[in-house]
Amino acid sequence: MKNKFYSYIKELQDTITSKLEEIDGSAKFREDIWKRPEGGGGRTRVIEDGSVFEKGGVNISAVHGELPKSMQTYFGVKDADFYACGLSLVLHPENPMVPTVHANWRYFEMYDKKGALVDQWFGGGLDLTPYYLFEEDVQHFHSVCKASCDAHDPGFYKTYKKKCDDYFWNSHRGEARGVGGLFFDYCKVSDTMSIEDWYNFVTTVGNGFLEAYIPIVIKRKSLTYSQKQRDWQEIRRGRYVEFNLVHDKGTLFGLKTNGRIESILMSLPPHVQWKYDHHPEQGSEEARLIKVLENPKSWI
Repeated sequence: MKNKFYSYIKELQDTITSKLEEIDGSAKFREDIWKRPEGGGGRTRVIEDGSVFEKGGVNISAVHGELPKSMQTYFGVKDADFYACGLSLVLHPENPMVPTVHANWRYFEMYDKKGALVDQWFGGGLDLTPYYLFEEDVQHFHSVCKASCDAHDPGFYKTYKKKCDDYFWNSHRGEARGVGGLFFDYCKVSDTMSIEDWYNFVTTVGNGFLEAYIPIVIKRKSLTYSQKQRDWQEIRRGRYVEFNLVHDKGTLFGLKTNGRIESILMSLPPHVQWKYDHHPEQGSEEARLIKVLENPKSWI
C-alpha cells in the first residue's frame, strides 16, 4: 500500500503543478529534491511571483525511521518505527478576490522493532480560505467535496465537513481559518472499510481537487481590487499564519521528525500584516466574512 500510494501522489503532483502553471501563464514551479538524514526525502515544488499565484507549494515526501520520543508519547507507543508519505499543497493567489486553498493527502504506517506492521491509516482533506466571500464559489467547492464523499459513503461528507470546521478553528481568535471543506484522519481498517477502500476514497478526493478549485480561480483572478482590499487580505493571511504555527498537527509532526524546514513552512504567505486590535467596518464585506468565520455554516 505504501508503494501504491506514493506512486499515486507523485502522479498527482505532476498533474496539479502542470495545471497551475497553465493557469498562471508566467511563473513556473521550482523543484527541490531533498533527503532526510534519518531516512527518506521528498520533492518540493514552489511557485512564486506569478501572474496569479504570489506563492504556492505542491510538495510530496516519504519519510521513515525511528519514531521520535515526543511522537511516541503523542501516539501512546514505545520503541516504534514509522513510514509516512503524502502530498501537501498551499496556494496564495495575489488577487484578494481569489481564495487561498490548502490540501493534504497522507498515509502512515507504524512498526514494532521486529519490523512487523502494527498500524496503518490514511488522512487528509482540502479547505478554502477566502478573503472576500462569494457564496457561489464556496458552494461549488463544497459540492465537489460532497460528490467525492458520496461516491464512497453518503455519510462521509457531513462527518468530514464537521471535522474540518472543528480542526481549522483558531481557538485563540474564536473564528475559523476559512470556510472549510473536508478533514479526515486515522482512517483505519474497520468492519465496513478495508485499507483498499480507504485508498480509493482518499484518491477520489485527491482527484477532485482541481475541479473544486480551478473554476474559482478562473472566475476571480482578473477582478479589480484596491490597496485597501489588498491590506485586508494580508491581515487575514496573518490569521492563516497563526493557525499553521500554533495549531497545525502537520507542522508539528514535520518539526518533531526533523523534516525539511523550507518544505514545512512553504505554507506561509510572503506578505502579511498584523495591525493592533484591527476590526473591519460594520456592515462591510470584510465584516460579513468575519461573521461567517465566527459561525461555520452549511453551504449545500
